[in-house]
Amino acid sequence: MAKDKFGVADFLARALVALALVFATYNPEGYSYYHWALAQLPDFSVVKGFVGVVLLIGWAIYVRATLHSLGAIGTLLAIAFFGTLLWLATQYGVVPGEGVRAVSYIVLLIVVGVMAAGVSWSHIRRRITGQLTVDDDD
Repeated sequence: MAKDKFGVADFLARALVALALVFATYNPEGYSYYHWALAQLPDFSVVKGFVGVVLLIGWAIYVRATLHSLGAIGTLLAIAFFGTLLWLATQYGVVPGEGVRAVSYIVLLIVVGVMAAGVSWSHIRRRITGQLTVDDDD
């Protein structure tokens, strides 16, 4: 039986998984799959391939759930919202526009925010509107 309540802890759990997925794939510090496996492409091993497949599965789950929940237009609107928010923060000096590292972190956090909202949106919409989302059964 599905849990009827969806709270902040549930959203944070989904956001933490998205955070781990995004930052394990790439981060500006150099400790990521990109730096470990892809930046050294001629040297590739089965372990790097396995970890890549695991990350790809995580991305497929999150991207598919986000697109299914928010739809293409909703996903684009979420990206546009966070992108223009970053632009606004850069224009007013809240975020230094010349700092590539700071902007990289913010862009990665935007991806995390969009994915966390996407996998949580059905629950949030149900709490706001009382409407249920039913998947098509083939």
